[in-house]
Amino acid sequence: MAAAMLPVVAVASRPLIALQQKNGIRNIDTPTAESACSSSTKFVVKGRRRWRVEEIATCSRNAGRNSSFSASVDVSLTQQQNGRRGLTTVATVTEAPVESEQEKVGDVLLEVRGLCAVVEATGKEILRGVDLTIRQGEVHAIMGKNGSGKSTLSKVLVGHPDYQVTAGTAVYKGENLFDKEPEERSHAGLFLSFQSPVEIPGVSNMDFLRMACNARRASLGVPELGPLEFYGYLSPKLAALNMDPSFLDRNVNEGFSGGEKKRNEILQLAVLEADMAILDEIDSGLDVDALRDVASAVNGLRKSDNAVLMITHYQRLLEYIKPTYVHIMEAGRIIKTGDSSLASLLEAGGYEAIKDLA
Repeated sequence: MAAAMLPVVAVASRPLIALQQKNGIRNIDTPTAESACSSSTKFVVKGRRRWRVEEIATCSRNAGRNSSFSASVDVSLTQQQNGRRGLTTVATVTEAPVESEQEKVGDVLLEVRGLCAVVEATGKEILRGVDLTIRQGEVHAIMGKNGSGKSTLSKVLVGHPDYQVTAGTAVYKGENLFDKEPEERSHAGLFLSFQSPVEIPGVSNMDFLRMACNARRASLGVPELGPLEFYGYLSPKLAALNMDPSFLDRNVNEGFSGGEKKRNEILQLAVLEADMAILDEIDSGLDVDALRDVASAVNGLRKSDNAVLMITHYQRLLEYIKPTYVHIMEAGRIIKTGDSSLASLLEAGGYEAIKDLA
């Protein structure tokens, strides 16, 4: 990348003013020339690009006409003769922009390109070219009208047999996701919280959770947990969700209220320690307290090397779990992507307001 020559000149009590005015750089806080020598660490912002400045030092000598500027390894210093004024320090800055907060994340975890899918039984096309990239450390939210393809996308990603992929790709952790069976996707750390969790009569929560946990551990080459070890592993996760331990003795989701089922889904997520959590309308059927507990548990599970994809109709969930990106889905495609302000606009003006942005 071409380097830009940025002259750094301190005259009287205005150090770096020339740099600021000539190059359109803003948000520079520098020491004044009254001090003998001082330094600070700041960001230098030029247009849409940012350089992290490790140190800005201003030292007065001979009426304050000599200043020094030191920065990162991408900055080199030279001194040029400037008539009777003596030496002027010149910084050669290589354009190495610092990533924004949204870009300060890990590697790509899931990359979907041109994904199309139909209902297996009828051949009806639901997904019509979905493009989506999710990196480690990110939280994505998908919003859209009923029938736009949100839940279908989540089911296709985990390998639901009711849908057939007709075009496109999905790469998860660098591997073709569609080459894996549903249980292999789960063992690889992909998790789906169902919009309407099913009941499993005759299977206790404790047995179900321990079998699922040990299956995941076995795939990772980690020793399985015995009943007592597993209870010790599980107890803090129950507490985080404000769930009574008696839940463990009940059959999976049998006789559970809507809120209890959603808590149980997040408990499964916590037990499996999934790398990619897909949460399909976890806020539906929850009162304010339950939503707060569920959101707090999800936030507690977030790490720099995992990611969350949420599907929701309402902004209130996004007030508790802050998204990195918000996507609007319509007719089987993602038509708009933005930050959380996009959800606020949707809440205020409906989907017509989103169309006006296109």
